[in-house]
Amino acid sequence: MRVELPEPSAEERAHSERLAALIRAEIAKAGGALDFARYMELALYAPGLGYYSAGTTKFGAAGDFVTAPELGFVFARCLARALAPELADGGDIFELGPGSGTLAVELLLELERLSALPARYRLLERSADLRARQREILSARCAHLLDRVEWLDAPPATPWRGVLVANEVIDALPVRAFALRDAGLFARTVGIDAQERLVWSEIPADAKLQAAVESALGESLAHLPRPYLSEICPLLDPWLGEVTRTLEHGSAWFIDYGYAHGEYYAPARRAGTLRCHYRHRVHDDPLILPGLQDLTAWVDFDALARAGTAAGLRVAEHATQAQFLIANGMDEVFAQSYAEAADEAARYALAQQVKRLTLPGEMGEKFRVMVLRR
Repeated sequence: MRVELPEPSAEERAHSERLAALIRAEIAKAGGALDFARYMELALYAPGLGYYSAGTTKFGAAGDFVTAPELGFVFARCLARALAPELADGGDIFELGPGSGTLAVELLLELERLSALPARYRLLERSADLRARQREILSARCAHLLDRVEWLDAPPATPWRGVLVANEVIDALPVRAFALRDAGLFARTVGIDAQERLVWSEIPADAKLQAAVESALGESLAHLPRPYLSEICPLLDPWLGEVTRTLEHGSAWFIDYGYAHGEYYAPARRAGTLRCHYRHRVHDDPLILPGLQDLTAWVDFDALARAGTAAGLRVAEHATQAQFLIANGMDEVFAQSYAEAADEAARYALAQQVKRLTLPGEMGEKFRVMVLRR
């Protein structure tokens, strides 16, 4: 996938080189081949240097990609309608990876209109920079509700009730990359070439990767074409178990782009699902611009369901984003907002927002919603 990318500034280049130097040091420690999961972890989360740890704008028109809440209020208002019954007894909302804070703002304002405010709105955010941005937008748009808001460094330690919300979070969990070749299964790793550039390398799969791939692919392992590149997310089960461990009663809502298991490991998807986002360009080279671009892998929603079951939850709902929005009042939200729009430009923007959220070629079918309940 060849894509022309905008040239980073000198300052951005310097930042990326500092992270690359850290990664090269890790590669040396690892004997010349760093597992891709560790590379992805460093590229996204290395303190002060990783994509989500540094201070650049990530979300919206000025960033690298747009999430559903950044498009406007329709997504959040429909989600609020779905969450309102869950909060009837005064439970909490616990949001993972709250990004710019836009979803928190819109959910709080709509739940206030629905007389279904949570007792607390808790945001799990480790980035000091993103926390500051979240606090700024919450203060500007719903200052009267700030007494309900608190930031966490880790999932709640004591039992709680309510809803967990994770919008485009699982796709950023580090994944192990693997290659099926005629000679067997290989772990895709990151090395360094003679010019000190980060490059792909491969080593024979270790026992853990071998077992994970055999478990995930089952009988299809023998029938997939060679070469076949893909990913697996070993962190999914322990991560989900940890973020839901103290959820005593309630539900966990996951919204992300992804596939059912059979689609994820389809023979035609032989290049995997790794994608990079840089200034609204999508490409498939995660080894360039470390720290300046988002790295993601699509979500295997059947694997998410199994992880939920292992954590003691049950699947209560699984739908495409379009199905979910239509089932939760999108027509009403659109009609009311259209009638209240200030002018034709506002009405046009609203219509475009709904198209982006629901059309099959946009977010409508690429994104799914899964609800796990305890």
